Amino acid sequence: MTTTDIVIRPIGPADHAAWMPLWRGYQSFYQTDIPDEVSAVTWARLLDPAEPMGGALAWQGDRAVGLVHHIRHRSCWTSGDYCYLQDLFVAADIRGSGAGRRLIAHVYDIARAAGCARVYWLTHETNTTAMQLYDKVADRSGFVQYRKSL
Repeated sequence: MTTTDIVIRPIGPADHAAWMPLWRGYQSFYQTDIPDEVSAVTWARLLDPAEPMGGALAWQGDRAVGLVHHIRHRSCWTSGDYCYLQDLFVAADIRGSGAGRRLIAHVYDIARAAGCARVYWLTHETNTTAMQLYDKVADRSGFVQYRKSL
């Protein structure tokens, strides 16, 4: 398989059954379990044109093999919005095919078209395989994330 076998399409209402196994696979990868109610809200937001977020699926034929979600938000550092690439997941048997790179490029295109000044994302420090790709398509910021659940 080559990267030309992969087609990236924005998520649409008919894609829920294709999206959900990838969404669950993403959660499994990060050893978390997002409640069904939250996943339902996420799905609705991904489809709502009034929301500053969206998503896309990578397709190989009639099989969805990857997903990406992105959120646009304001910044105090630039006049253009930032685009946060929140979730990126490619099915294990497709990794290395270029699907992840194509999903990232899709977000770059969406952000560029929306006038965003930056695309950024986080990954876990143990996700070294993905970081090999990320180091090729973006710059490390050097920032460390802190958070407090509320």
